[in-house]
Amino acid sequence: MKLNNNDEQHKVVSLLGKNVVKATVFIVVSLFILGYLHFNDSADFKLITKISVPKFPNQCCAVQNQSNQVHASSQNLASRLNLNRSKQTTCPSYFRWIHEDLRPWKETGITRDMVEKAGRTAHFRLVIHSGKAYVKRYKKSIQTRADFNLWGILQLLRWYPGRLPDLELMFDADDRPIVRSDDFKGQNMDPPPLFRYCSDDASLDIVFPDWSFWGWAEINIEPWGKSLEAIKKGNNITQWKDRVAYAYWKGNPDVDPGRKDLLKCNVSEHEDWNMKTLYSEMVNKDWDKESKEGFKNSNLENQCTHRYKIYIEGWAWSVSEKYIMACDSMTVYVKPRFYDFYIRGMMPLQHYWPIRDDSKCTSLKFAVHWGNTHVDKAREIGEVGSRFIREEVNMKYVYDYMFHLLNEYAKLLKFKPEIPLDAEEITPDNMGCPATERWRDFMAESMVMSPSEELPCEMLPPYDRLALKEVLEKKANLTRQVELWEDQYFHDLTNKP
Repeated sequence: MKLNNNDEQHKVVSLLGKNVVKATVFIVVSLFILGYLHFNDSADFKLITKISVPKFPNQCCAVQNQSNQVHASSQNLASRLNLNRSKQTTCPSYFRWIHEDLRPWKETGITRDMVEKAGRTAHFRLVIHSGKAYVKRYKKSIQTRADFNLWGILQLLRWYPGRLPDLELMFDADDRPIVRSDDFKGQNMDPPPLFRYCSDDASLDIVFPDWSFWGWAEINIEPWGKSLEAIKKGNNITQWKDRVAYAYWKGNPDVDPGRKDLLKCNVSEHEDWNMKTLYSEMVNKDWDKESKEGFKNSNLENQCTHRYKIYIEGWAWSVSEKYIMACDSMTVYVKPRFYDFYIRGMMPLQHYWPIRDDSKCTSLKFAVHWGNTHVDKAREIGEVGSRFIREEVNMKYVYDYMFHLLNEYAKLLKFKPEIPLDAEEITPDNMGCPATERWRDFMAESMVMSPSEELPCEMLPPYDRLALKEVLEKKANLTRQVELWEDQYFHDLTNKP
């Protein structure tokens, strides 16, 4: 049957109408799905709706082979927006100490006057404003500590872009804490909020991750992410049962009397304390020679060859802590005065073996004797401690700790952060491009190349007073238990027939 023109036109219009309807339905459904995803995400967390590959220095070679490193563009939108609560992890327990470190300002808040007082010893003032970082420098830090800490803060802003509030703080890049709690007792005695790398029980300094997480160029220690992988591989070179059954320490003994005291425990043909065997071995590094040779013999992955590794503080806490504890060896931990941001989450007999600081040699002898007569338990302590370092102090959690600390700090500010007239914005260009040699290499290795696809971990609530007391008592009781075992061991040894 022959169709007339009207019939043909009717069919064409009908077909077009159906296609339009289908297209409209598809668009509406797509918008609904995207809107639903955005609604779910934004209900819990602020999202940057404009997704784009970050731009990094292209005027210089600060980032080697950067075209191969940028992988974000190959990921689809659904993966990039994988920011839902079901994927969110709970923060490690040591994050709860953020609340304790900021407790001195919980009731009063932090005023501009308090911040200005903190500037008396600060190396720099940091301002984060509208997602950008600005710095006003007051004095040069030891080596390039301040530079690498600022580089780390810049990477945090890349890892969680647009998610940090405006804030202003003072940072002291020296070793020992200086804000003594006894100086700020009573009314109208508000302590200055000063950030630094470590603190102690008598101080109020706010603890922040140190520069070495992004590399310590002066002694050729690579950024933490790369160092951690290297140590993990090094652990497999010598199995635990085949490792040297001594305690081992390698470091600079000249920075503190306690370390020089430790050297007295060294194995010697002439000194064995009237005991059959001395189970400790120390290496007094020739630091001048190493420095001239660029510390080429300081490969951390080659230092996991002993069953027991000694941690002892230097002038303050020691950067070496995390590298020692990552070795799968049982860490024998000389009683410290100072703490960094993560050690407060570790427990004696679970993550390390405590050592007395006033009788190091006898304490070390017993520790190694106990380990060599309880091999499985000693190996377990070493492995649990190393697993804590690998899994709870990896760079994801380092950035999360920085993120939560700065967020909680910003909540306490009673003033509007301002960019000083003589402050400079820090960017990948003006930090990465002028760097040379290892400094440039380490900045390139530690550069964040794309934003995180996950939420920051979920913070645990503050300790209540009873819970905090229980944690501290548990740690003290476990340490005391080891001391009782040690005392009994030497009592029995002395009274042997």
